[in-house]
Amino acid sequence: MNKKTHCSRRRSSFDLIDPEKLFAALPIAKDSVVLDAICGSGTYTLAMAPLCPNGKIFAFDLWEAGIDELIDKIITYTLVHVVPRVADICSLPLGTGTIDICLMATVFHNLVQEGTDRDALLEIRRVLKPNGLLAAIEFKKIPGPPGPPLGIRISPADLDETLRFYGFTPARDREIDLGAYNYLSIYHKNNRQP
Repeated sequence: MNKKTHCSRRRSSFDLIDPEKLFAALPIAKDSVVLDAICGSGTYTLAMAPLCPNGKIFAFDLWEAGIDELIDKIITYTLVHVVPRVADICSLPLGTGTIDICLMATVFHNLVQEGTDRDALLEIRRVLKPNGLLAAIEFKKIPGPPGPPLGIRISPADLDETLRFYGFTPARDREIDLGAYNYLSIYHKNNRQP
């Protein structure tokens, strides 16, 4: 069931993380094709743009005002390789096997709460290339603020269990600490059909 509610009408978590640690862990090449899934107003998108000038970044969200804000920034900075769109993560307007890296920044817990995590993961798996990566940033399972209530935060072990079930294999032995509040887990798309 697709409720079409998942969007990032919130402040970006980008200012809470260590960007150097994030981008050291993500193998974004100059010609990478990246999906910023549920991108909000595109803070992560804009930070990734200089890393893949010969590639493409698709920045999708259902939040129209956030996409409009991102479009304004894309025009200001002349980022011709960034493609923003109002789009549902459960029905991506992308071809099968077209994405090198998908970034989901502090949104997976929302998908779980909405009950759309299964559809979103299957769709991300579809659009990832055979060796594609899914990078998930989440809030540590500690009391906040910032971030969502403790009860809906996802521990690295729970994230790992869920993603394994839907056809992803951890790319690293453990999560990467991105600062006081967030962690990053990276997964390969595997050949097993979920």
